[in-house]
Amino acid sequence: MNGSPRKNWNTAQLLREARRGAEAAGAEVEYIDLYDLSYNGCRSCLACKRKNAPEPCRCYWKDGLSPVLERVWQADRLIAGTPIYYGESSGGFRSFLERICFPAMSYNDYKSVLKGKVDVDVFLPMNVPMQMYKDSYEKRIQEYFAPFRFLNGATRLFPVCDTLQVKDYSLYNMGCFSEEHKKAVYDADFPAMLEFAFKLGKGEV
Repeated sequence: MNGSPRKNWNTAQLLREARRGAEAAGAEVEYIDLYDLSYNGCRSCLACKRKNAPEPCRCYWKDGLSPVLERVWQADRLIAGTPIYYGESSGGFRSFLERICFPAMSYNDYKSVLKGKVDVDVFLPMNVPMQMYKDSYEKRIQEYFAPFRFLNGATRLFPVCDTLQVKDYSLYNMGCFSEEHKKAVYDADFPAMLEFAFKLGKGEV
């Protein structure tokens, strides 16, 4: 599940390697670019909370995301990715998070009404260095993605720090960043992250 508006950059590359690993392991895999779909976040219609709802774990708002939600709830595993903007996910991924988790959460006892179990792995590419992530971001980001617990499986978060933003920094007003540093970190770290993503998809991590 690609939650980045960029279809061929860091997040997408990691997810494609994870897909390749899952396919190598014989898994049935579907790859989705969220930004190809037309949808919004939760509209608080509360149809999933009505006492006469035929199926409580269902989003009754119909749009481009609706069939995707149904397939995720029936899956064994969700491997997702979103860039981190201002310490949070992309807007598209936030809307997905609301829509996939809120119907699964009971307002009677705050337990899950999902009958199955979906394990969740999330890649989190971001600009900040790893030490800054650990010092200032990690706890907040763990809380941000905590609603995935309503899918009844394990949730694992994988920060991918100090990422390369563009191929040629000279074309942009991005004076806060050193192109030399960014490319050095990319060359040193990103190939290993791609290999890690493949192994994760294959179930070896």
